[in-house]
Amino acid sequence: MRYLDEFRNPEAAQRLLARIRGRSTQPVRLMEFCGGHTHAILKTGLRQLMPTTVRLLSGPGCPVCVTSGGDVDRAIAMASLPGVILATFGDMVRVPGSGGSSLQEAKARGADVRMVYSTLDALAMARANPEHPVIFLGVGFETTAPTVAAAVVQAQAEGLRNLYVLSLHKLTPPATRAILDAGEVSLSGIIGPGHVTTIIGADAWSFLPRDYGIPCAIAGFEPLDVLQAIDSLVEMIECGRPAVSNNYARSVRPEGNRVAQRLMAQVFQVAAAEWRGLGTIPASGLVLREEYEAFDALRQFPVDIGTPYPRYASLAKGDGLLGGGTGQEPTGCRCGEILRGVLEPSQCPLFGRACAPEHPLGPCMVSGEGACAAYMQYGEGQNA
Repeated sequence: MRYLDEFRNPEAAQRLLARIRGRSTQPVRLMEFCGGHTHAILKTGLRQLMPTTVRLLSGPGCPVCVTSGGDVDRAIAMASLPGVILATFGDMVRVPGSGGSSLQEAKARGADVRMVYSTLDALAMARANPEHPVIFLGVGFETTAPTVAAAVVQAQAEGLRNLYVLSLHKLTPPATRAILDAGEVSLSGIIGPGHVTTIIGADAWSFLPRDYGIPCAIAGFEPLDVLQAIDSLVEMIECGRPAVSNNYARSVRPEGNRVAQRLMAQVFQVAAAEWRGLGTIPASGLVLREEYEAFDALRQFPVDIGTPYPRYASLAKGDGLLGGGTGQEPTGCRCGEILRGVLEPSQCPLFGRACAPEHPLGPCMVSGEGACAAYMQYGEGQNA
């Protein structure tokens, strides 16, 4: 464990904190996109250790949380079709749709909903149940999309005809642009997501200093990783020289993972996507290409949930719809504003009262990467 211990060294953390405090002379707002960073920051108490000039905000970095209510409705409708097995990651089971229903409730009504840990589990499920269509609910950012693409390629190679993907994958840079363009919260810098950037590369964030004049620091998930990123951001802000700083070089390269990128491009094409709390964002989602339409649950299982069906014909122009349907949050739930960094979880009137881990109402409390779940787990804002 020596390698990990080096990134948890208390003396090194104190030195970084002292440097941040010594450098920071102006108020700054730094947003971490990744839900993993939110948990790392709260778990280690980094927010409380920051100088008063540095404020850390959580963004839309929980893929389960940003899945729209309409897309959850579509998954529930597909799971309820006769003979269908719907495979999904555990967090998605309790996420509410636009009417408050969930896959968990659909399972209670008789739908065959099964939890898996990876796309390999879904492949194995399809092989073991050749008489049943197996729909894998593909949720995640650029980190998980290559694994789903690999599963589709493998299924095609094996001649599997009963594996399908409901692709709700989303792309992170367009969401970051959407938050900055909305102007609801003034951001001074971005803590770039480590796992995502391992795939897309540090260069993918160059638009932040170029187009918005703010710096980005890519971070890993240990305390010193995050502190180094914050230190880099404060330094760039104070010097007035925004750039992209790769503080996770042991995993992230400027160009990213070319193999994973090629695999994604082979199987998926970019389309607009519906984000909970952010609405429709152009060119921020992934749908299966026509060459793989036999594996596309959206094409093979058209279900009517009262919202527009994806317009595949216009995908090349970037205005196709992925999923569809904005859905409605439960009454009083402020998850959308929390995902945009406008509010902190403790500012939601339901937080820790009507909405808690034992009985979550909103997706930010359901998911293990959600900001509300993190605040509850690590004790922030429970007495607000």
